[in-house]
Order: sequence, then C-alpha cells, then structure tokens
Amino acid sequence: MPKNLKEMMDRLPAARRRKIEARAGELIAEEMTLRDLRKARELTQERMADVLKIGQDSVSRLEQRSDLLLSTLKTYVAAMGGSLDLVARFPDRPAVVVSGIGELAPEKNAGKPKSGRNKAARGK
Repeated sequence: MPKNLKEMMDRLPAARRRKIEARAGELIAEEMTLRDLRKARELTQERMADVLKIGQDSVSRLEQRSDLLLSTLKTYVAAMGGSLDLVARFPDRPAVVVSGIGELAPEKNAGKPKSGRNKAARGK
C-alpha cells in the first residue's frame, strides 16, 4: 500500500498523472499573492515602483499587507497590465460582477483651498 503522495502518483497511469498535475497547476494559479502575481508577470519591485511612482520599499510593504483598499489593489494590478474585477457569488444565483467599487471618486472640493489655511494668502 502506498505510504506517500509520490508513491500514489507513481502507481497511476501516465495520462491520469498528467491530468492531476495540470489541475494542480490550475488551482495553484488561482491562488496567488501579489508578490507571486508580480513575479509571474516577470516584473521586479523596482519596476513596479517606477510605474506606480512610489519607492521599492513601499511596493514590498504593499505586497505583504493582508488588507488593502480596492482602489490600491486595482492600481497595482493595472500597473502590471491587468484589470481587477470584484465578483459576488451567491448560492442561489449566478455570479455578479460588482461595479463602481474601488473607483477613485473625485473629491467634492477639488481645486478649492482648505478652509482657513489660505485666507491670509488670498488677502481675506
């Protein structure tokens, strides 16, 4: 009786082993960290830093975080040449792509000076 995975795999027909290995590769590809994803795209942290206009140390910290703003994640994926979709899955209906989340909303007072700080400069 086989005692480990290698022994079990060795006992399978070659076609079955190839099918199992291919599926294992698909499952591994479905679960990647940002670091894994960057490396799979053959990008360095330095290159990502250049594209994102941040320091390499910031890329390193970003890749280690477990909680990101969706807008940050979207920007990071876009810097690699990809796009990010947020999908909601429910047991009783097909998956739904959620839109408008992770978009950077324009600031309400963009271009206007903050209250109080620049009044003296404006002569008020």
